[in-house]
Amino acid sequence: MSDLFAGQDPPPGSSGTGKGPKVGQPLADRLRPATLGDVVGQEHLLGPEGPIGRMVAARRVTSMILWGPPGVGKTTIARLLAKGTDLYFQPLSAVFSGVADLRKIFDAAAKRRQMGQGTLLFVDEIHRFNRSQQDGFLPYMEDGTIILVGATTENPSFELNAALMSRSQVMVLRRLDDAALDRLLTRAEADAGRPLPLTDDGRAALRAMADGDGRHILTLAEDIFALTPPPKSPLDAAGLAKVVQRRAPVYDKDREGHYNLISAVHKSLRGSDPDAALYWACRMLDGGEDPIYLLRRLTRFAAEDIGMADPQALQIAISAWETYDRLGSPEGELAIAMLIIYLGTAPKSNAAYVAYGEARSAAKQTGSLTPPMHILNAPTRMMKDLGYGNGYAYDHDQDEAFSGQNYFPDGMAREQFYRPVERGFEREVAKRLAYWQKLRDNKSE
Repeated sequence: MSDLFAGQDPPPGSSGTGKGPKVGQPLADRLRPATLGDVVGQEHLLGPEGPIGRMVAARRVTSMILWGPPGVGKTTIARLLAKGTDLYFQPLSAVFSGVADLRKIFDAAAKRRQMGQGTLLFVDEIHRFNRSQQDGFLPYMEDGTIILVGATTENPSFELNAALMSRSQVMVLRRLDDAALDRLLTRAEADAGRPLPLTDDGRAALRAMADGDGRHILTLAEDIFALTPPPKSPLDAAGLAKVVQRRAPVYDKDREGHYNLISAVHKSLRGSDPDAALYWACRMLDGGEDPIYLLRRLTRFAAEDIGMADPQALQIAISAWETYDRLGSPEGELAIAMLIIYLGTAPKSNAAYVAYGEARSAAKQTGSLTPPMHILNAPTRMMKDLGYGNGYAYDHDQDEAFSGQNYFPDGMAREQFYRPVERGFEREVAKRLAYWQKLRDNKSE
């Protein structure tokens, strides 16, 4: 073994007995942590002050949901949690199991309990169970037959029953950062007995390719170790890209990742940061998002968050949409980029959005009040006799083309819903409204 690893303990998961790995056993499986202390990147949960760390120290485990991205240790934590508390570990995949499998597991757990041993039931992809299947866990959780540990990559608050959630703690696992990924690479090198043939730049690129997934970075490391013939010199980022595949971004267009990224786009634009908005938009497009969805949300942003501060923003949004419709991808995506930059650098105002909301609220509260008689049309003689249109002042015939008449319903006080801000075009609009209010005040004196 190289001097680089002299004096190090065998890496987590290695037997240390000289028996060696099983034939065909993947590196990620060989390096599976043997204790909770060996799990990287989740110290906030597993450390002495973390909730799982405290459970193990007290040897008292409660049901929980492990929520986090792929490759961060959910299955390993569940297995080691059972080991550290002398519970029988019963794994189950929600993808391949049904009600019959659950009944067998519950019956076996009940017998085990009678003999004095508890059961930790680990359900991978628990969100794949439907609502009624999730309800099936409840009585066995309540009477102590099982300790349920569910693993999911989806937001539990969206995917799991409220009853199941109320009986479980949600533990949020973090995406592995560069330090955690590098610790895994060091373990892989110790297992191989030689360093990875990578430059510092290549090593950084390898961590980026893994995208926070510990299992994937070990798979990539295994591929690099297996290169035939071995590289004559350490691989830089460009050389690495030629021999291994980058991990596809974690992005489900109909799940939480989708909503998180569009929220990031929207709030970056609202914060007048076009660079951040471009980044998040590219993340969405690279993940396979429909560009039309993105354009629809950008058009909404132009109306909601820019509004009258720059009325042209809405037209530019429609123009970008039409451009994309005509050009398609990838050429039309430049129009999306131009739109994002325009929206991010435009003056912001939600005055129109607020005005619309307040006007709708007032309309609901006032019911069916009719307009004042003087602004009603009188197409028939009877309606004229009833006073329809009587006293209406035609604004174009008035001084300053402004009559100052009341246009709200009789019995309803005049309201100001629209309050323009002192930014962009709305600064000019505010001057007009102030001028008309002054005229209205003068006519009422």
